Amino acid sequence: MSADLRHLLRSGGIPTPLPAPSYSSSVYDHVFFTRAIHPYVCNSLLDPLCSNQQYHRLHNLLTLSHAPLSFCLLPRNLAWFWTINILYIMFKKSFDAKSQQRLSGADKKKLRRTVKEKFPQASDADLDAILPPKAEIVLAKCSNRAHVYSIEGGVPMFFDVDGRGTEIFPTVYALWKVPELLPCFLLKGGEVSRFVIGGADLMFPGISIPPEGLPSFLSGKPWAVKVPGNPAPIAVGSTTMSSEAALKAGLRGKALRITHYYRDSLWESVDGRYVPNGGFLDDVVIEDPALFSAVSGNDLNDMQDDTVDDDKGDAHDDGSDAHTDKDIDASVSVDTHNVSEEIAADMSGLHVTENVVADETGAEKETKNLSTTDVDSLLDKCFLQALHTSVKDKDLPMPGSTLWANHVLPCRPSGITLDIKRSSHKKLSKWLHSKSSAGLISAKEDKYKKEIVLLAVNRTHPDYTSFKPEKRAKEIIEQKHDMPSSESSQTRSQFEVVEIYKSSTHVNPILTSVGADTGKYYSAPDASDIVFRYVEKESLVKPTNKAMVVLDATLCDALYKGTIKRGSSYPTEIHKKDLGATFLNRMQVHHRVSRGNEVAVRKGAIKPVQIMSERRQGNKKVTKVSGLEAFLIDAELLASELQKKFACSTSVAELPGKKGQYEVLVQGGVIEDLAKHLVDHYGVPKRLIEVLDKTKK
Repeated sequence: MSADLRHLLRSGGIPTPLPAPSYSSSVYDHVFFTRAIHPYVCNSLLDPLCSNQQYHRLHNLLTLSHAPLSFCLLPRNLAWFWTINILYIMFKKSFDAKSQQRLSGADKKKLRRTVKEKFPQASDADLDAILPPKAEIVLAKCSNRAHVYSIEGGVPMFFDVDGRGTEIFPTVYALWKVPELLPCFLLKGGEVSRFVIGGADLMFPGISIPPEGLPSFLSGKPWAVKVPGNPAPIAVGSTTMSSEAALKAGLRGKALRITHYYRDSLWESVDGRYVPNGGFLDDVVIEDPALFSAVSGNDLNDMQDDTVDDDKGDAHDDGSDAHTDKDIDASVSVDTHNVSEEIAADMSGLHVTENVVADETGAEKETKNLSTTDVDSLLDKCFLQALHTSVKDKDLPMPGSTLWANHVLPCRPSGITLDIKRSSHKKLSKWLHSKSSAGLISAKEDKYKKEIVLLAVNRTHPDYTSFKPEKRAKEIIEQKHDMPSSESSQTRSQFEVVEIYKSSTHVNPILTSVGADTGKYYSAPDASDIVFRYVEKESLVKPTNKAMVVLDATLCDALYKGTIKRGSSYPTEIHKKDLGATFLNRMQVHHRVSRGNEVAVRKGAIKPVQIMSERRQGNKKVTKVSGLEAFLIDAELLASELQKKFACSTSVAELPGKKGQYEVLVQGGVIEDLAKHLVDHYGVPKRLIEVLDKTKK
């Protein structure tokens, strides 16, 4: 025990444990304080006998003392027993390596065994990827007591929180090599990542709960964090409670105590630090913009980098090597067995079929009849059609592969296969460079990604102004559904909820300037489009950096007035990626719900249905459900259905102090069956159902 703590105990600041020689070691709790680079007292359970002044004296001692603290033996039976938990923010601040040493062969094998025990789901190939057998591994003992294991090049792969081998975590560098090494929580959106990579712990409200429900996990287990649409994890930490406890708490509170994250001092300690994809920005992580390129894979790369002469192109068109040739046309159909449903849904511009060869019979023959001049003319037409209809200034800068796959290809005529290799340009980069030389667009090569990027569109160019885009009829895809047993149940299950936005006093000048109706409701894309129309009208795009928007007085007030502290300066520019979200935050949030012919618009975000089970007198279980009005569900009708379904008594009562809001009470513990009934028969999304079971001890 340190002299400072011993003095504090004897001086009366904290009651000193009474001498108890008869006590055995089993009646003592060992409270061990490990010195980190900056410890914080994050939680305390103090008896009323321990005053606030005593607590703060201990807090200052733990925070300011430089001497390592040993352990205290505290009898359990003393009335003033207290427990303090220390939270370690391992790499939020810079750290120094006190010593470094190369691991011997035996130590490397021991580390490998330890990692295999901690992460049994990792295969031998996974371990070889993050801990190469023949690579040198360096152990760095840091000033914050952490042990960091790095491979050649100084890239950290694992770190031990206290150097004892009990809490080992992979770094983000290791997870970028093997993302499946840890189970992952998925954030609700990229904006939540700002807090995580800023050093904050992950809270349950920021987690996206999958339709099948919260995954099962135990307390104190390592988990990673991901952003939707980006396969690379952004942080690691340990769970603060089990999934069962989280459900009991109503999915509130802290879910993951973050120990390491992208852009912390451990990540920055690498000389050759890097990011896994273009979605990792300085202050936020978004979806991977090149994710769709994983679908076409080598197709887009070959289309840009390899020049194929006409003879090879004709040979490819024969269809004899349709399954083996690497230079498959970028617009050729993709085998649905090789593409995940999530990516295929985003690739709306590509035609998906189950048989590539069968698709060639009609479209390929028609393409063969097109001359090089005809293909050039078709390319120009599709390009101008895309610039008029789908390419917005707010989406720029845009990779050339994204422009081709998501914008140009969907504009081609039905039944025509568009192959840039049959044009006079042969390559996408040469074609876009020719348009840039003509002044229609501005484009340049990205030296790092080795890909051409569309920077800007000259919408005053004669080719652009003289072109009249075609109005395409929307394709209606008929889907076959199994008809419900009755028309009434079909109507009840047709539920839809949409988040909409209405103008506020902050953004009224922006809407008025572009001629938008201030009393109308807008979807998120439509609302974002309004602010970008204003930017285009006032020419606020920064000339030296097309990704930034310069804030004039009107736009600055709309986005920040009332949010900046007195004495602080207002920002002068904003990134295009942040403009839409910031603008939406300044509007009034509403939601529109519809069920059959009944539609309602309400202010604020929709509140979930709450299902709770508890025990009443005689140890009887009851289940209560409330919040039905937000989903246009008749409480009386639901009570009648549940009475027949569960063969039990039900009742309906108005909630105290909440006029027009009712609660349905069902006799018995039917919490899971009731939630399933709401999903199956009323179409209530699982993410909008909160479940709390108070009957479990």
